[in-house]
Amino acid sequence: MSATASAPAARHRAPAAALPRLLGGIHSDRALTLEEHVARYGPIGAVVARRGKGLVGLIEESGLRGRGGSNFPTVTKLRAVAGQRRRPVVVVNATEGEPVSGKDRVLLRHAPHLVLDGAVAVAAALGAREAIVAVSSDAAVERAALVHAIAARGRSTGDGRVSLRLATVPPGFVSGEESALVQSLNGGPARPTFKPPLPYERGVGGAPTLVQNAETLAHVALIARFGAQWFREAGTPAEPGSTLVTISGAVRRPGVLEVAFGTPLAALVERAGGYTEPVQAILIGGYFGTWVGADRARTLALADADLRRAGAALGAGSIVALPASACGVAETARIARYLADESAGQCGSCVHGLAAVAGAVERLARLERADERRRLAGWLGQVKGRGACRHPDGAARFVESALVVFADEVERHLRHGTCGKRAGTILPVPERRRS
Repeated sequence: MSATASAPAARHRAPAAALPRLLGGIHSDRALTLEEHVARYGPIGAVVARRGKGLVGLIEESGLRGRGGSNFPTVTKLRAVAGQRRRPVVVVNATEGEPVSGKDRVLLRHAPHLVLDGAVAVAAALGAREAIVAVSSDAAVERAALVHAIAARGRSTGDGRVSLRLATVPPGFVSGEESALVQSLNGGPARPTFKPPLPYERGVGGAPTLVQNAETLAHVALIARFGAQWFREAGTPAEPGSTLVTISGAVRRPGVLEVAFGTPLAALVERAGGYTEPVQAILIGGYFGTWVGADRARTLALADADLRRAGAALGAGSIVALPASACGVAETARIARYLADESAGQCGSCVHGLAAVAGAVERLARLERADERRRLAGWLGQVKGRGACRHPDGAARFVESALVVFADEVERHLRHGTCGKRAGTILPVPERRRS
């Protein structure tokens, strides 16, 4: 994934509210060194000493929400962990199992110290002595950048009593789910758990555990330095700040862009160079997201309230433009099968329900002229809300939106055996691997 860059800000001064924030001053071919990072932002140790436990209140004032996909208020998780009796552990979730997201990888490749600063800051505020950075075992470039960054910090004194440790987890769509990640770090399989205690109560090594997305902690590092009001100068009153968005598909310059909440989707597409050909639909929110017709998408802004009216959510910030020449039913069938195969295999909703859903969509796409829509609707209704985790719900949402947006294509498949469009591979499907 590519990323934008800008000139460095003045030494230790709060940068202007203008974007980019997280991606400001980065190099296109390497990570910022610790020396370059400190020259731009100052040492995190001074920030930790100044903010102390007051950082939690500052994050609440900022309105920061998690950037991992759930849009959960960051302060709520912080207070839940702070309310436990044992000394906590902080986990940086940088596994990024979503195939159409690249934002966390961009941060780790180009600005790892910003993520590590955020981890150190929240660890110090919560009284944690350890922060674990978890990445996928197949993320070789990101692991190398983190190994170098953590080693460089080990030779400095900026992290105080907080030690940083790198951990790898098996690749997979569900591996980054909070409870699956904790279970993997405890030596078990990277599968979600659905019984208490929850990670904030008893997580890594039995300690209360804060799990936060890498981008979320990068924002924390800036809020700790420059304050809540500075953070709120971008975005909207309801959704302050900026976010990283991965845009791909039929755009001229796919990659990771930093935008303020409230930015029109059309403006994001323009920043990505515009469309390479006519577009029929936009996938918003990745493989747990929602298909939205192109005409409706033109009117949307990247804001929760606006997207919700279209039945969508930004999630982890993934946008895919589907060209009009591609078969939306075939694309949906490929991803439905991928999501079924990525099941943790722990409940009937995933093991049987998602397999049945994927098979039905595949039959629609294979030109068999078998009208599976009624049975498909029944299966989708049966899997929602009944899984051990949110995997069945996300997969059902994705397929349900496809049946609406690509309804005309489905009709053409049933009537004529083809919709006349190419069954390409716009949406990537990783090679199937098991832990």
